[in-house]
Amino acid sequence: MKLGLSSYSLNREIARGAMTLENAIDWAAEQGAECMELVPFAFRFDDPDTLAIDYGRIAAIRKHARDAGVALVNYSVLADLLVEGEAREKAIERVCHEVDIAAELGMPRMRHDISAFRRPLEQNTLRDFDELLPVMVEATQRICEHGRKRGVKTMLENHGFFVNGCDRVERVLNGVNDDNYGLLLDTGNIICVDEDPAVAAATLAHRCEMVHLKDFYVRTRDPGDATQFDCGGRWFRSRGGKYLRGSILAQGDLDVYAALKALKDSGYAGPIAIEFEGLEDPQYASAVSLNNARRIWDEV
Repeated sequence: MKLGLSSYSLNREIARGAMTLENAIDWAAEQGAECMELVPFAFRFDDPDTLAIDYGRIAAIRKHARDAGVALVNYSVLADLLVEGEAREKAIERVCHEVDIAAELGMPRMRHDISAFRRPLEQNTLRDFDELLPVMVEATQRICEHGRKRGVKTMLENHGFFVNGCDRVERVLNGVNDDNYGLLLDTGNIICVDEDPAVAAATLAHRCEMVHLKDFYVRTRDPGDATQFDCGGRWFRSRGGKYLRGSILAQGDLDVYAALKALKDSGYAGPIAIEFEGLEDPQYASAVSLNNARRIWDEV
């Protein structure tokens, strides 16, 4: 098992100019992170207008991570493959373009979404899921095949409210049915559909290629500033109506001990990346989260 950090945890610092990506990699190494996931929100490796890939920038980041002793293990991008017509073709092309970037970065894996995080809740029913499953499978298979050609294993993450939950995740994995397609299990995101992280870990560990370790505060009554979808440190709501807000790992309400024990008992030995999205200072929160994850893994 390699324990590390998602750059998403430090995205606020990078976005406001307090850190460069290089600084973030160095900082993670100083905290004992063995690996890192890159999420191109506050940075990117192509031109936003022409999409020309910046091979020099990629080579510099690869070298920087290698010199810092941090393995680059995954590249994660947003996507919505459930748009229609020409828009879907463009969405698939864009994700394949991101696969090319992941390949140049030397990433063994890339996670991409299938559905938009903000898909309206009234369109998140099981009937909707069943009707769209063939579309999800076909689009994902095409991206997976492109990943195979580039030496990148593509992955599903249980993210948002539509392609989330143990049963739905397995149905997508079974539908794609390709050894170049796997699962990034997010132990926090599962609470967005009101499922138990430890049960999800025990159920899905055998299909995991990577794990996001995350914690949330969970409330059943309105904390006063909640929205449905804005999860960037604010309260948002689960599919069943609970109020959620990101927290420092092991300081929230999820049973991190039980989730890590389930993963460990299953024999999971892949990378685990801390993903922090709370209100606290990102550097402080990420450092405490890394220390807690390391300590709890040893204890369970």
